[in-house]
Amino acid sequence: MAIKKNDQYGAAQIEVLEGLDPVRKRPGMYIGSTGIEGLYHLIWEVVDNAVDEAMAGYAKNITVTLLADHGVRVSDDGRGIPIEMHKQTKKSALETVMTTLHAGGKFDSGAYKVAGGLHGVGVSVVNALSKTLKVEVCRDGNLYMQEYAQGVPKNKVKKVGACKQSGTTVTFWPDGKIFNPPTGGAGGGMPEYQWERVLERLRQEAYLNPGVRILILDERVSPAAQYTFYFEGGVQAYVRYLNRHLAAQHATIFHVAKEEEHTRIEIALQYTDDIQSREVAFANTVLTPDGGSHITGFRTALTRVLNEYGRKNTYIKTNEENLTGDDVREGLTAVISVKLPSPQFEGQTKAKLGNPEIRTITEAIFGSALGIFLEEHPVDARAIMEKVLLASKARRAAKAAKETILRKGALEGLTLPGKLADCQSKDASESELFIVEGDSAGGSAKQGRDRRFQAILPLRGKILNVERARIDKMLAFKEIRALIVALGTAIAEEFDLEKLRYHKVVIMTDADVDGAHIRTLLLTLFYRYFKPIIEAGYLYIAQPPLYRIQKGKSVRYAYNENELKQKETDVAIQRYKGLGEMNPDQLWETTMDPARRIMKQVTIEDAEKADHIFDILMGDEVAPRKAFIQEYAHAVKNLDI
Repeated sequence: MAIKKNDQYGAAQIEVLEGLDPVRKRPGMYIGSTGIEGLYHLIWEVVDNAVDEAMAGYAKNITVTLLADHGVRVSDDGRGIPIEMHKQTKKSALETVMTTLHAGGKFDSGAYKVAGGLHGVGVSVVNALSKTLKVEVCRDGNLYMQEYAQGVPKNKVKKVGACKQSGTTVTFWPDGKIFNPPTGGAGGGMPEYQWERVLERLRQEAYLNPGVRILILDERVSPAAQYTFYFEGGVQAYVRYLNRHLAAQHATIFHVAKEEEHTRIEIALQYTDDIQSREVAFANTVLTPDGGSHITGFRTALTRVLNEYGRKNTYIKTNEENLTGDDVREGLTAVISVKLPSPQFEGQTKAKLGNPEIRTITEAIFGSALGIFLEEHPVDARAIMEKVLLASKARRAAKAAKETILRKGALEGLTLPGKLADCQSKDASESELFIVEGDSAGGSAKQGRDRRFQAILPLRGKILNVERARIDKMLAFKEIRALIVALGTAIAEEFDLEKLRYHKVVIMTDADVDGAHIRTLLLTLFYRYFKPIIEAGYLYIAQPPLYRIQKGKSVRYAYNENELKQKETDVAIQRYKGLGEMNPDQLWETTMDPARRIMKQVTIEDAEKADHIFDILMGDEVAPRKAFIQEYAHAVKNLDI
């Protein structure tokens, strides 16, 4: 087919997007995505402005309200956005801030010494992506208001009354034309904000801004739910909160807070008996999940100081090798917060801090304070050194065992496990691996599958709980080794996502308590050792039906109790206890056929919360797990034991 060329390419073909048009044209460039993450980003951007007022010392109270009509209101008692005429734009300063990209007091060091929202994304972007937005400002005893539709002012800023306190209130309703993912939900196709997700983020803000009171209201329920966060302990209290279900290795939480070169560094840490580490880093109260220069400086100083202290006090002998970064971070919970005048974030969603000078400042301040802490707290220092030395010893033992196991596998040619029924396709993008519970279900799946692109790996029994297991013990488990080889990615330092042999890895277990347990064990394995597979969107959970309903020659399937409810009489209902009860054609028709199956994609919306849940459900401590079950038992509608 010939492609018709368009020879017209002149000034008329150059599109100029004015005002906030670029934001609506390419929203993903400004907020990351137009899915649920983008919706949350709108809240965080407005909250950032209120927090900036708090960091500047002008606001003490922030209120966030989830409205019943899918809107969000954020209020603060700061100074209020200026409303006088702006010389450059010839508009009100308020309208300039709300409708102009790269406009705001954060660009003027006289207005804000430290700001979290400075990155070209801000309240103007929220305005552009809102169906309607209303801003109310209280300044000098007067209340001013302006409304916008898709970022365009409906009217000029006008005085609408009197008020006693100063502050700013922004109320916005996200535009359903922008935020309308295929999954849908309430509010014209937009998904609902999750109450717990909002609480968790605002809890962080309260810890990072001690003395600021944050009130959260949910008017979507009746009576309205509300929660208030107020912490005076700052990041120390945050570390204590993160470790609430873990056993601490030392009583005193290390803490340092110091300002140098207009930059404030605040760090708190404590070691636990866990083998996982938790490093939560912030720049100007903005979470930086991908780390950056502040994390690099922290890690460098931590490794150096513990090695120096260990050798000085003969914890590390002369002929012994130094502790590694992995050794000193095992079981560590740390909160690193830096506040600086001009943060350089990498990526529009501020996932990583790029300022090179912050590494040096963080390393110097933290390293000096940690050295003093160890000298002044010898009991805590001993507990820390015993923890990291044990981690070092275990690491060396695990490395030797792992190398032995992998070397043995290499001698065997690392051939695919015999129980794997592989697919014919070598194209990972179309290939699927079904991890099936038991040989019986595995047999049905092998017969019912499409051999061209579907592979089956049956696992016998329950795999090892890897939450507290080191890699040598894990690799000694036959079923886990078979899965690792089938995936093709290797593990630990050798892990390579590019070598993944299937871009759909599907956990397919029975719809009973044992099946749920096996599914949880597999999810723990993937979360702890194959997290990139989850992050890439390659992990799924199959949804087999619970019931087969037959009336005459007509057959249908019910995947939950609600679908079972019907008014028909004299029907034959079969309850599937396990996948092995299905004939191969039934398993294909209900669970494996791409045209008709139902599968859930596994995602990590909040890594910190997921980490905490796995600690509770799969860790050694019984009390937190018991409390979790008691709290959520009422939500289990049909427990099949």
